[in-house]
Amino acid sequence: MRNVDLKRRSLVFSGIIIIIACIFIAKLTHLQLISSEWSNYAGRLTEDRERLDPIRGQFLDRNGELLVTNIASYDLLITPRKTVDLDTLGLANLLGWDTKILVEQLDKASNYSRYVASVLIKQLNYREYTRISKELYRFPGIKARTRSIRSNVAGVASHLIGEYREADKQDLKADKFYSLGDYKGKSGLEARHEIDLRGEPGARYHIVDVRNNKREVLADLDTMPVSGSDITLTIDLDLQRFAEELMGGKRGSIVAIEPSTGEVLAMVSSPFYNSDALTGSRRGSVYDSLKTHPHKPLYNRALRGTYRPGSIFKMLQGLIALDEGVISPHSIIDCNREIIGCHGTHTADNLTQAITHSCNPYFREVMKRIVLRGKDENHLVDAAIGLDKWEDRIKDFGFGTDLGGNLPGSRKGQIPSSEYYNRIYGKNHWGYSTIYSISIGEGELLTTPLQMANLACVIANRGTYREPHAIRDIGGRGKPKGEDDLHHTSVDEKHFEPVIDAMQLVIEDESGTARKALVEGVTICGKTGTVQNKGELDHSAFMAFAPRENPQIALSVYVEHSGHGGTWAAPIAGLLIEKYLTDTVRYQYRLNRILEFEVE
Repeated sequence: MRNVDLKRRSLVFSGIIIIIACIFIAKLTHLQLISSEWSNYAGRLTEDRERLDPIRGQFLDRNGELLVTNIASYDLLITPRKTVDLDTLGLANLLGWDTKILVEQLDKASNYSRYVASVLIKQLNYREYTRISKELYRFPGIKARTRSIRSNVAGVASHLIGEYREADKQDLKADKFYSLGDYKGKSGLEARHEIDLRGEPGARYHIVDVRNNKREVLADLDTMPVSGSDITLTIDLDLQRFAEELMGGKRGSIVAIEPSTGEVLAMVSSPFYNSDALTGSRRGSVYDSLKTHPHKPLYNRALRGTYRPGSIFKMLQGLIALDEGVISPHSIIDCNREIIGCHGTHTADNLTQAITHSCNPYFREVMKRIVLRGKDENHLVDAAIGLDKWEDRIKDFGFGTDLGGNLPGSRKGQIPSSEYYNRIYGKNHWGYSTIYSISIGEGELLTTPLQMANLACVIANRGTYREPHAIRDIGGRGKPKGEDDLHHTSVDEKHFEPVIDAMQLVIEDESGTARKALVEGVTICGKTGTVQNKGELDHSAFMAFAPRENPQIALSVYVEHSGHGGTWAAPIAGLLIEKYLTDTVRYQYRLNRILEFEVE
């Protein structure tokens, strides 16, 4: 009997377990095969990847001084579904907006997505954000997001460093690295070295629902961002600041280079602008005002400005003539002013005197001897043959080229050839008498301030130059390969000394045209240029290097609409040389006069 009871109990217990199991199986079957509750919930969950932006590399000067860094800015975001009873009038007043504009922005955000935050205002600076931050709690659905923007903390070299701004549609299409709302270098060195500066983004992964609410963090999948490389420039911050101070209120440029290395020590295009003003919520209005300004402050005159070099070009004519053997340093040529004008009381000069006096007839005759070599009986054909050979020799010094293209935006200028004049006058319808104005750096000849400074480097180095560049180091890896390639000109080294002798006299001789560049204790070699400007005041130009032996600096100064080369360009150069080599400025009267001078 007892065994029967135990058996019954065992059967009942087993039955209960089977019934419970069947209930669970039925429920699971219902959930899996019939009910959509869990499948719907699962469908509402998705993996979200949050991009972690890397820190962009900084710019430093040659001595490690900070030029450009990253600072915080604030984007104002709105999530439409959270904007319950939003006080649009109060928010518009806080932001300084018209209510109608705010409503349009709110509608635009809502149409995009009610659950995803949209940007209402970009790049508020800390002052703008501080003003409104304490009141944001009153407006549900409005929050701030911190992101970094560029700041030129040194306040110099904006043209060279360039602009960092929002990527456009073309950028997004060309490079999958960028997403809507990202920023990138758009000009200057910021653009040229974008890949080095931008770094690699990281990522944080979440599980989110359809309303963009975070449900779970997938920490195991996270990756950390890799910061961009810092870039050390060749710029000397103190010299750059001083150069910009000297060019204040003027139009023109300064380019200073270390002759032995090709490193750019200073590069100024004036008028200049504050690149920090082209960030944040005011960018559009500031950019429009700069773009429409009559003096074109956004235009980089140092690299893109093409000018006739004037008498600076006479150095090059003399060097080629010496190497061609058509003159010697002692060749005397009459100053015949019947064909081309001149100045001063001299009547006949040798090469040194002609450079010192800047004699126009002398160099007209010099180029004539280079071009007309009797290669053809027809003097017109002979001129074309000679001009093309002359063109090749000029380009040997970097003119008519971008000098390696290491400085973004560099233009080539214009060295006229026979083909150029054939297009204007027709083949065999022009001769040397048509083109001789280029012999003194006028006419159809166009060069850039960078090329003028590079010519000073070539002469300082007695026939060689390294391609001008502004990068000294990227991320501790040194200069990019090919940044400072060495070039040898075809002029024999021995021909440079008589030209350099003359350039020293231009500064030191009582009859020299650049006495205002004289710096006691420093041997400067230079040449002025007074560039004709039809209907307006001439441009003032000057190039120089110093000291004569073991030169440390070579430069060009170009001041538009300011008169004789010795009046303004030469003293500016003298002050820069003194500042760089001695770290002092003793000629205060020159400094004060230059600072007071402005070009309308």
